[in-house]
Amino acid sequence: MILLIYFITINIIGSVLFIEDKINATKQRRRVRESHLHAIELLGGIFSMFLLVFIIRHKSKKKSYYFVSAFILIIWLLLMYYGCKFNFHKMCM
Repeated sequence: MILLIYFITINIIGSVLFIEDKINATKQRRRVRESHLHAIELLGGIFSMFLLVFIIRHKSKKKSYYFVSAFILIIWLLLMYYGCKFNFHKMCM
């Protein structure tokens, strides 16, 4: 249950930062660093942030950002798969 709350929280934080960066980009304001966005992705916010790339069309043309995010997503999916397969910390129900 704690893990679920963590993932919901980190994805909300990631989404807010990503949307804020999009708004700041359109208004020529100070942006959120890509390294900070990738850090949130590594912490588990990749799921909502990767979807937002396509939904709000932000950073979709920046190949370097896209490939790093895709790599992080693959790592998370593999961790979840093997976590469920070997029942680490009872990740799966």
